[in-house]
Amino acid sequence: MTVTEQFATREAVRRAPATPATPATDAAAPLRPVGPGPLAVLADAGLEVPVLGGGVVRHVNLDVAASAPAFEVVAQQVTRVLPYYASVHRGSGYPSQLSTSLVEDARLSVARHVGARDDDLVVFTRNTTDALNLLAGAVPGDTVVLDLEHHANLLPWRSRRVVEGRSTIAATLDALDAELARTPAALLSVTGASNVTGEVLPIDRLAEIAHARGARIAVDAAQLLPHRRVDVTASGIDYLAFSGHKAYAPFGAGALVGQADWLDAAPAYLAGGGAVDAVRVDGVDWKQGVERHEAGTPNVVGAVAIARALAELERLGDDARRDHEQALTRRLHEGLAAQQGVRVLSGFDGLGDRLGIATIELERGSVGLLAAALGAEHGISVRAGRFCAHPFFERTATRSNGLRASLGAGSSADDVDRFLDALARLIADGPAHAYDHSPDGWCPRVDDRPRPDFALV
Repeated sequence: MTVTEQFATREAVRRAPATPATPATDAAAPLRPVGPGPLAVLADAGLEVPVLGGGVVRHVNLDVAASAPAFEVVAQQVTRVLPYYASVHRGSGYPSQLSTSLVEDARLSVARHVGARDDDLVVFTRNTTDALNLLAGAVPGDTVVLDLEHHANLLPWRSRRVVEGRSTIAATLDALDAELARTPAALLSVTGASNVTGEVLPIDRLAEIAHARGARIAVDAAQLLPHRRVDVTASGIDYLAFSGHKAYAPFGAGALVGQADWLDAAPAYLAGGGAVDAVRVDGVDWKQGVERHEAGTPNVVGAVAIARALAELERLGDDARRDHEQALTRRLHEGLAAQQGVRVLSGFDGLGDRLGIATIELERGSVGLLAAALGAEHGISVRAGRFCAHPFFERTATRSNGLRASLGAGSSADDVDRFLDALARLIADGPAHAYDHSPDGWCPRVDDRPRPDFALV
């Protein structure tokens, strides 16, 4: 079957039970206990992809920490609302009024899901990076961060002090406390969970430390929110940033949730229509609240997608999501521990809670070549590099790049096993095809995989 034919029958494939397929180059997999299947139906369920040399296999997506496919219910919701898509807040027509309601209802959904306070703002942004850049323009002083941050929470701050993580989380918390005591800061900004190792930080304790030293706390929840319920009020979080594209709503929207005073006092993030009360030739009166930072036409579809995705996360249940992920994470890490020539990265000793993420480095060989072969020969998507967390990666790794496998609500035990089996074969025997290295990475020397025709006719 060609890829074009696959796409022609996509709806049938998506709704049919997924049948694991194995590339012709795979050896027989070792027997393992049957494990959990997918917890949720994603838009890529049943997707088949071509492999080198001909044939197709069921795609295994272990790159959800970068971007997660949409929940199927999110894709359906977007399809339902698209006919009503229109400009918001200033239109008199029915579609415009409905689109306005969709955006404002989505704002309420976000606030409720993260346990926002009654006077918190929910500003829709493009993604977590956008949200943190918005906040950076409002912070009236220094920001303290850890070296394990994603660049989205490392680069935006105008006045930044970086604390290097220690070997344990307790020692790291002590170092943060000492830095905040040494020189007061306006903000402590930390990730909720590392996108390199999946290690989850104790947000409640971090909030206590920040507040005791007179600072506010912002949390980059890009990785954490899709996997764990985050409660702003209960945890004492002052600002929370997250992306839809990591939370099964990949339609180009994110959010910043938090206290209004800094945001109301800051310059408008974007200068344009909708952010003003009045404009004169010699001046402008800016609005307060969310409108101050949401100039222009908002991403209605993105906001709708986020609201529906959060509702689906709630429907799945916090306990069910945690149990599903912990079972697969344990299977992944146990399997990696049995691999020869593989080292799993870790930032802290003895930290218990981690998301379904594992980053490995090889004793020898290129993880970039390994990732390319996993995709081209086995239909398994992973990520190689330093994951936009260069300082943390350089502190924890011994090689220049790592390979990351990440799990989500659509992952299954079969996905983990396919990855472990393919990884073992590639480490032992190398790729079955020739690859060339270019500035863009490793690519098959001869790539005979057909591509779907997305061209407009």
